[in-house]
Amino acid sequence: MTKLADYSNKYQSIRMDRQDGILEITFHTNGGPLQWGGVPHEEFPRAFYDIGSDTENRVIILTGTGDAFSGPAGTPASVPKRAPAQWDSTYWEGKHLLWNLLDIEVPMISAINGPALRHGEIPLLCDIVLASESATFQDSGHFINGLVPGDGMHIVMPMLLGLNRGRYFLLTGQTIDSGKALELGLVSEVLPSQELLPRARELAVQLAQQSDLVLRYTRVSLTQYIKRMLHDILGYGLALEGLGSADSLMRQG
Repeated sequence: MTKLADYSNKYQSIRMDRQDGILEITFHTNGGPLQWGGVPHEEFPRAFYDIGSDTENRVIILTGTGDAFSGPAGTPASVPKRAPAQWDSTYWEGKHLLWNLLDIEVPMISAINGPALRHGEIPLLCDIVLASESATFQDSGHFINGLVPGDGMHIVMPMLLGLNRGRYFLLTGQTIDSGKALELGLVSEVLPSQELLPRARELAVQLAQQSDLVLRYTRVSLTQYIKRMLHDILGYGLALEGLGSADSLMRQG
């Protein structure tokens, strides 16, 4: 059985702290807001696997660092241009990032502390989603900068926003602020920054009153539909994204 000591200091882009079965995981880059790139893309699937394998984790709080949840905003220069053999690791990591997140079989609370400009689907897949007043959501890393949004955004955003709103969001690079996110049902509560983590901790303590099996099996029941969607569509979407990446490489050459 995996123990917290085995993995809590294993990842350079995630800090972890557990009190009374409530594990807080904080994304960061060198102690500041998370800068999306190869390191978190490689680490997150493995970290989520370790977290999900530790039965002493009873509730998870997921948050970011400083005044942003994830960034920086994507640019055409940041779009990966890779041959198929180079894309293979991206394909594997992309699948297991979301699979392993949903395989964490205890309730998850996200506390989105600021703009989520890259991979906003990660906190939005938590069971309870809280956001600071400064939080915004944008898919800045894909279509608007020349990359197919096939790594899960094409599933999660239409599922949460509705099919037409989700496609509009992905194709136009729309930015959704916290108030609109609450109105559209992307988040459940919007709070001042200083109240965000205290509220997440309050909810975590409330959830943790239930037995281990009720916690675990409720999470399983609430994620089955999403996992079925990922099973049917995620690998195909990542393959299409890889074809677009290879085409960009060929056109660049």
